[in-house]
Amino acid sequence: MRAIILGGTGAIGGAIAKRLLEAGWDVDLSGRDPAAMPDELAAAGARFHRIARSDTAGIERLIGTGAELLVDLVAFSAHDVRQLLPSLSLVAGTVLISSRAVYVDTAGRHINGEDTPRFAAPVPESAPTVSPAGDDVDPFTREGYAPSKVAAELAALDSGLPITVLGAAKVHGRWARNPRTRDTVRAMQDPASTVSLAAGSTVDHLVAATNAAALIEVVAGQPGRRILNAADPDAPTAEAIVRSIGTRLGWAGELELVERGTGRGAHPWSTQMTLDMSAAAALGYRPVAGALPLLGEEVDWVREAL
Repeated sequence: MRAIILGGTGAIGGAIAKRLLEAGWDVDLSGRDPAAMPDELAAAGARFHRIARSDTAGIERLIGTGAELLVDLVAFSAHDVRQLLPSLSLVAGTVLISSRAVYVDTAGRHINGEDTPRFAAPVPESAPTVSPAGDDVDPFTREGYAPSKVAAELAALDSGLPITVLGAAKVHGRWARNPRTRDTVRAMQDPASTVSLAAGSTVDHLVAATNAAALIEVVAGQPGRRILNAADPDAPTAEAIVRSIGTRLGWAGELELVERGTGRGAHPWSTQMTLDMSAAAALGYRPVAGALPLLGEEVDWVREAL
C-alpha cells in the first residue's frame, strides 16, 4: 500500500505519515523545504520529495502509475484541484483537507467575516457555506481563504472521482507550522507568571493531528466522494485548554479571567463553534484520544523548540 502526502511535513501530514508507516504502508511526502522533514519520519522510512504544490508535472511524476491514497494538504483553490484531476484518476482514494472556515451561520456570518458568527449547535456537513471564489481571488487573504476553499471542494466533488473532503477544526499537534499554544507556553515559561484570559468559557472545537490521521486511515479503507468534518471527540473551553497547558508545563502561576473587550487576555480559541462528527463516526472513525491529552503532544514539542 502506497500513500502520497502533498505538503506532508506539517502536523496532519506528519501524523498520517507516522500512522501509515506503523501500519506497513510506503509513504512519499512532498514539500518545498527538505529541512522541514521531521527526522522521525525519515528514520521510519518516509521518502521526501522536494516538489512545490504548483509543480504539476513534478506531482504527476511522483504519482507515477498510481497509489492507494493521496492526501492533499496544500490545495487552496479550484485551480489547484483542477491541475491534478487527470493524475488523481490513478489514485484509489484522495483526501482533500479543507476547513471549518467555509461554514456560515443562519445569518450568513462566517469566522473570517467582520461580524462574529453564532452557531447554536454542532455544525453538520450539510450546513451552508460561503459562496465559492473565482480563480482571480487570492486564497491567502482573510477574505479569500474560505471562498477559495469552497471552490476547491466543489472542483473536487464535481470531478466524480473518489475524493473525500475533510473540513478540519483548529489543528493541533507536533510539527504544526503555527502552533496556537506557542504564546501560552512562552508566557508560562516563568512558573510564577500571571496569564490573562478573556472569554474563558468559549468552546472552540479543535482537532488533534493524531485524530485527523485516524480518520484519514478510515477513509483510505473506504474511498468515496463525500465531505466529512474532522474534529476531536470533545470540545473543551478556552479556560480548560489554558489550564491543561499549565498542568502539562508544571506551571504554578495565576490564571486571571477577564471580560472580553478589555484589551487583555486575547487567545486563539475565541470562536464559539463545534462540529458535528456523527458522519465520521458512522463511517467507523474512532478517535485516538480526547482533545486535552493530545494537546500535550503540541505543548511538549513547542516547549522543546522554545
